[in-house]
Amino acid sequence: GEHLRICPQGYTCCTSEMEENFANKSRSEFEATMKETGRSVQTTLIAQHRSFDSYFQDLLNKSEKVLYDAFPSMYGELYTQNMKVFKDLYGELRRYYRGSNINLEEALNEFWTRLLERLFKLMNPQYHITDEYLDCMVKHAEQHKPFGEVPRDLKVKATRAFIAARSYAQGFLVGSDVVKKVSQVPLSHECTRAIMKLMYCPHCRGMSSVKPCNNYCLNVVKGCLANQADLNTEWKYLMDSLIVVADRIDGPYNVDTVIGTIHMRIAEAISNLQENKDSITAKVFQGCGNPKISTKGSSSEDKKRRGKVALEAKSAAQALEMLVLDAKGNLTALKTYWITLPGILCSKKVMASSVADDKCWNGMTKGSYLPEVMGDGLANQINNPEVEVDITKPDMTIRQQIMQLKIMTNRLGNANIGNDVDFQDTSDDMSGSGSGDSCPDDVCGKRLSKSPSTRQPETHAIPKQSGHGISGASSRSLPSAFLLLSGAFVAAQHLWR
Repeated sequence: GEHLRICPQGYTCCTSEMEENFANKSRSEFEATMKETGRSVQTTLIAQHRSFDSYFQDLLNKSEKVLYDAFPSMYGELYTQNMKVFKDLYGELRRYYRGSNINLEEALNEFWTRLLERLFKLMNPQYHITDEYLDCMVKHAEQHKPFGEVPRDLKVKATRAFIAARSYAQGFLVGSDVVKKVSQVPLSHECTRAIMKLMYCPHCRGMSSVKPCNNYCLNVVKGCLANQADLNTEWKYLMDSLIVVADRIDGPYNVDTVIGTIHMRIAEAISNLQENKDSITAKVFQGCGNPKISTKGSSSEDKKRRGKVALEAKSAAQALEMLVLDAKGNLTALKTYWITLPGILCSKKVMASSVADDKCWNGMTKGSYLPEVMGDGLANQINNPEVEVDITKPDMTIRQQIMQLKIMTNRLGNANIGNDVDFQDTSDDMSGSGSGDSCPDDVCGKRLSKSPSTRQPETHAIPKQSGHGISGASSRSLPSAFLLLSGAFVAAQHLWR
């Protein structure tokens, strides 16, 4: 066995060609196992995304359907002549949720402005009202509050609910995307040798039935997955952040209450306008002057229907509660994925022997394994006895994914307090906006757009180092130079190469 380059030299059943074949086999098997294990995590995250996405879209669809079904009989021409205004509003809300570059507050303001212009003209058909006159009328609208408090109240509640829902949905996709990319990182040359020695060198010594020692397996896998373990801190922050926002979605920013009743709030606003039509018209005339009398005459549609058709909001609160409970359970179970991965691989995939076994393969022969088990992460591998790891050269793909976790956690932290913030991707490899590259081919569902969010990137905090989610988001701030650093980071990637 003097020809052996990986396995211990001595009497052997392996030729040089067999040893090389075993090395290739062990590498492909380990990489396949990594992808398979990662795919189960991806499947869990994508399933949670699908469940919430379906629930949220259904809420919006039902609200829109009730509006289309009930408003014609409630408002007649007030609705039929303004149908596009309502359709445009729901269209904008959907596009925002899917990730389009839309300012949600501006979209809602635009809706109320357009609706007021249309309704004011319809309710005063005896006058010739020009566009210039409408501009003046709109300027006075804030003061007169023609729709009552509904626009302001709906803007506050809907904005918070949509920001939380959008960030929550994106969080699952980004998490899945990170797992996918990290699970595809190839083994290093040193790792291939170590995995081969662990898995197939016993065959060369005629010990094919002897299992690897558990601690031996852990040292090999911890050395090979040292970079992956460094995801642990930011991964845990992401899981914690999703759990906190899930509580918001089923609590203060309750999407069931807010999104499911948009049609009712619009009806309430129109009723306010109808009931105060005369006083509001008088105030507008006082501020903007009396418009000219129209030669077309008045419309018969002045016999207003006063909303006699009852609008109902069928709550699905229990369904939302179950959805959130299920998500929180899965997210909690995934928190330690990256640091428990070596143990999972050794116990379930490599089928290592028990810790106390002294008749296991220790890398040289059948016996006990004496070296201590290394800690998790790259820095702890400096003295790994089984894998030569250069701790000064972190894997750049994995470092990019750590950055993605930070960006997404920051976005969720802001969603938690009702702020909308997004960061432009600095590389095609990065998926900070829920890139849709986040799920295995066999589990992909609806994808979020890669468009940026509604406002310019702001400076906001991300969670405490304590690991308690985003409850204390102020202590770990993200500097305003963050984007520049991100760009420099990606540029540095090319210098590494």
